Amino acid sequence: MSARILDGQGLATRIRAELAPRVAEFAARNGRPPGLAIVLVGQNPASEIYVRLKIKAGSEAGLRADLERLPEHASIADVLALVERLNQSKVYDGILVQAPLPKAVGEGAMSRVFDTVAPEKDVDGVTPNSAGRLVQGRPLFVPCTPFGIIELLEREGIQIAGRRACVIGRSEIVGKPMALLLLQRDATVTVCHSRTPDLAAVTREADILVAAVGRAGLVTPAFVKPGATVVDVGINTITDPAVAAGWYPEGHPRLATFRKNGSLLVGDVHPSVADIAGALTPVPGGVGPLTIAMLMTNTLRAGQLAAGST
Repeated sequence: MSARILDGQGLATRIRAELAPRVAEFAARNGRPPGLAIVLVGQNPASEIYVRLKIKAGSEAGLRADLERLPEHASIADVLALVERLNQSKVYDGILVQAPLPKAVGEGAMSRVFDTVAPEKDVDGVTPNSAGRLVQGRPLFVPCTPFGIIELLEREGIQIAGRRACVIGRSEIVGKPMALLLLQRDATVTVCHSRTPDLAAVTREADILVAAVGRAGLVTPAFVKPGATVVDVGINTITDPAVAAGWYPEGHPRLATFRKNGSLLVGDVHPSVADIAGALTPVPGGVGPLTIAMLMTNTLRAGQLAAGST
């Protein structure tokens, strides 16, 4: 068996194309485009890349997408003051604070930031208000990564209702909301984590397996039920040539990329899973582009809610 590759990049492109006329219609009606403010504190290299991609995607979709930057030495008071200013802004419908914050900001800083973002501008679905509404099945905004995964599964015609689903990971932004969304679509859901005994035995029961732990290659064929749909949320970097050679055979283009760059982005799912899974998201080009596309979708919705047009 060779798994069908679920093309998240292609779907994200289609979603952005579908958004463009709706954004243009909003701008024509309201005299401005929907606005997204992205807060970046410090100079985390990965965060710089993610933010640049989000700004680019927002601009291409016709949104106003601006970067609000604070220095590495910014205090939690500085961050909260910026968020409060954006809460009051009439040009920004959505606010996203890029995680992680620098350690210097202080322990528990992200939770304090999440508590401060206005629920009606919470396009990343991270506030307590958003979490509570999602639990009740009536969200304003769904966290972007789980939102994108559900969109992918549904558009690819993968049945959710009545299937067994397993989510590896229990984070507030991916694991928990992912489990809720699957449950609300009538899947029977198991959530696994670092203390789950005999993890592979549990995951092998799943028709839909979502890996979201940030551990390169954790999911091997032993974890996967033959024919299952496997969604890889992990983004990890490998730099060891021996590890890369264990992932890809000689002559594989990704091995060539590793040798050229000295590193490679990989997921939580080992590529050998493609031999047993029925469908599989790649890394890169799977879930990541969808996360950004759903951020654009949520921003438009925030603008519509603010304008009273939904």
